[in-house]
Amino acid sequence: MNTTKSSKLFAEAQIHMPGGVNSPVRAFKSVGRDPLYIKSAKGAKMTDVDGNEFIDYIGSWGPMILGHAEPRVIKAIQAAAEHSTSFGASSEKEIELAKLIKKFVPSIEIVRMVNSGTEATMSAMRLARGFTKRDKIIKFEGCYHGHGDSFLIKAGSGVATLGLPDSPGVTQSTAKDTLTARYNDIESVTELVESNKDNIAAIFIEAVGGNMGCVPAKKAFLQALRDLCDAEKILLIFDEVMTGFRLAKGGAQEIYGIAPDLTTFGKIIGGGLPVGAYGGRAEIMKMIAPSGPVYQAGTLSGNPLAMTAGFETLRVIDETPDFYAKLEEKSAYLENGMKDLLKKANLDYTINRVGSMFTLFFTNADVLDFDTAKLSDTSKFTKFFNSMLENGVYLPPSQFEACFLSITHSQEDLDATLAAFEKSLS
Repeated sequence: MNTTKSSKLFAEAQIHMPGGVNSPVRAFKSVGRDPLYIKSAKGAKMTDVDGNEFIDYIGSWGPMILGHAEPRVIKAIQAAAEHSTSFGASSEKEIELAKLIKKFVPSIEIVRMVNSGTEATMSAMRLARGFTKRDKIIKFEGCYHGHGDSFLIKAGSGVATLGLPDSPGVTQSTAKDTLTARYNDIESVTELVESNKDNIAAIFIEAVGGNMGCVPAKKAFLQALRDLCDAEKILLIFDEVMTGFRLAKGGAQEIYGIAPDLTTFGKIIGGGLPVGAYGGRAEIMKMIAPSGPVYQAGTLSGNPLAMTAGFETLRVIDETPDFYAKLEEKSAYLENGMKDLLKKANLDYTINRVGSMFTLFFTNADVLDFDTAKLSDTSKFTKFFNSMLENGVYLPPSQFEACFLSITHSQEDLDATLAAFEKSLS
């Protein structure tokens, strides 16, 4: 595969940007090659600057559930742009998207639009502290809630991919207010709550982890968290930046049947444009300025292009009969095909899948948390990743990231992926 143009661009980029990229995992550092530069994408396919075409299982890290350049979404963005790309004032589309989010996710009574998943989680954390008048939060090892200082503690994702410790620049005074528990282990949470009695504002969790690879929480564990939070007057916050509108209309909370107090969103609600949101119970959300004393603002919050793209994306989902059933059928076909090929090759690696999110872990252990995810053989993953790429399949360049399917992945795409998978196992 010729990647001359990509390598040339990367060499130039390293002169102008840290590591040559604007987000660390894009550097392909952990898979031992230069990153590819993408020129265009349509449906389930991406094409790089050298003309190589790939079946895409990143989907812009989750947002492209409809596939790339979905015609209705593109047309809506173009029409909105003709009226200006930003107003710095309110627009009707903000209301329309808010109403659609509330329709999809019953736990959301009021929602605030922001510009990224990181901004959403940072704002939700401040809100939780303001509402409870408590300082500390609990997060889980391997769960990534954006690059806010308080969350860069045992954060998985890009930090794990690059083998970095907790990030420099995070002060001890900030870090001391973040307590980390073990995913799927309620006792580890209970111990923290008991030793920090009446000082825990919120528990943040990805109900389906996507940043240590795809790792679902056990329902009993989530229910125990809900019960503990109710008993101790702690806010339960679901980070659904990745899972919101991907696993079901109502996200992971619909699948588990457990309602959090607050939820953070991103990715799909922007249709591929920069976006975030957080929302939940009205009594909590009314603490946000200007209706309350907890301050949060943003020049581009509710940007008309992002609101339009997100609204149109959710409308397409809403108007497509059996959308999630069709997505599940495609995802199950791919998972079962991969498992059959692993068995044929006498390999017992682990595949975790929830809906259209999945990860192949290069370990035979059940992957239930960050510690078991880290048992994966990353050198084998590197070899596998590069072989899949050479065979026309674009996967996340990290063992600790989830793959995503779109509704536009065709039977031909899935079969071609399985053919590449079989070659890459040899």
